[in-house]
Amino acid sequence: MSEGKRLRISDLRTLDPAKHALLDLLYPRTCIGCGVAAPEPFHYICWDCWSDCTGIEAPFCKICGDPIAGSVDHDFTCFSCSAEPPAFEGARSAARYDGVVGEALRQLKYEKGLWLASDMAELLKNCMKAEYPDKKFDLVVPVPLHHVRRRERSYNQSAVLATELGRKIGCRSAPGMLRRIRATTTQTNLTAPQRLSNVKNAFESRRATGLTGRRVLLVDDVMTTGATVNACAKALIKGGARSVHVLTVARG
Repeated sequence: MSEGKRLRISDLRTLDPAKHALLDLLYPRTCIGCGVAAPEPFHYICWDCWSDCTGIEAPFCKICGDPIAGSVDHDFTCFSCSAEPPAFEGARSAARYDGVVGEALRQLKYEKGLWLASDMAELLKNCMKAEYPDKKFDLVVPVPLHHVRRRERSYNQSAVLATELGRKIGCRSAPGMLRRIRATTTQTNLTAPQRLSNVKNAFESRRATGLTGRRVLLVDDVMTTGATVNACAKALIKGGARSVHVLTVARG
């Protein structure tokens, strides 16, 4: 079955319970973690595999969301955010980049596993409701890929996630608001200072697209040091955005 067909099947499941049951008969779903048939509560992740994932729980920095070990009974700001406050007002992630979540993101990003986007967007939605319960957003903006990388991959996984999330929460997805104007190397094996240098001035907002005064929810698949999302937030603020909050599926 092609990825495009699997994505449309996933969409139908979210729209009609009767079609959901019929599609389970025609195209049986299995958990990507353990292979159990018809997993719940997600389309492709069962409860047991989801329970084995590590959620992002307090205590964590009130700005960047970076968790720390130990017990803290009050709001705190980490050293990095105190030394140089980021352009975004807050950043939160649904889970650690491990277990079935890490596997789902790997397939989504590198193996064209587009049928997993709905499950990952569901995690984003739940995280947003828990961590930003009183926030209102005008736009959901994905972290962009450079056009060369996007052509190689044929899609941007963050844009796919932003589109799915926007549909779930009733908010406009706007991938055209931000573009990557400089190709960068992968951040995976870089140190924190190298990551900052790698993405410096790599993004640019499109000012003529109605960004002024907008409250932006910036979406990406994984956040590690926050260098990439901070560079994006700077570009969005420079382009006129009123505020930027970050939401990622996983924390590296």
